[in-house]
Amino acid sequence: MKPIGVFDSGIGGLTVVRALRELLPNENIFYLGDTARVPYGNKSAETVERYSLELARILMAEDAKLIVVACNTVSSVAIPKLRAGVSVPVIGVIEPGAHAAIAMTRNRHVGVIGTRATIRSGAYENALRALNVHVRVSSVACPLLVPLIEEGLLDDKLTD
Repeated sequence: MKPIGVFDSGIGGLTVVRALRELLPNENIFYLGDTARVPYGNKSAETVERYSLELARILMAEDAKLIVVACNTVSSVAIPKLRAGVSVPVIGVIEPGAHAAIAMTRNRHVGVIGTRATIRSGAYENALRALNVHVRVSSVACPLLVPLIEEGLLDDKLTD
């Protein structure tokens, strides 16, 4: 059976793999984390696009039938290039995240934290407003977010 290919700039995307396994327990999943070049959020859009195409091609070589981009930065700046560069469907995390946020908010105010590249792209703001034109979005770039996630320090004194 052909696998679903999943990639991220590091290991944070393993949470996406866990969700996929719960939703699709009979699917094979091939995960690729680019820990050598993490984080992507401080890199140019062109560099993120290039790295993403390299990772997608590795997944295609593994005969992936679908690629899930588990990285917000890649999802916010490189999805069009990825979709043009591979022959299988490519799904990012921006739209599903926006749907979840709209479903959860009780006051039509959504906070977004992310890498500089993700926030600068406006991808979440655009996706949220496409779902609800009345939503208020507060976005803040958190350059240390990815390193904290990668080091498992989200529940640490450092983040309090």
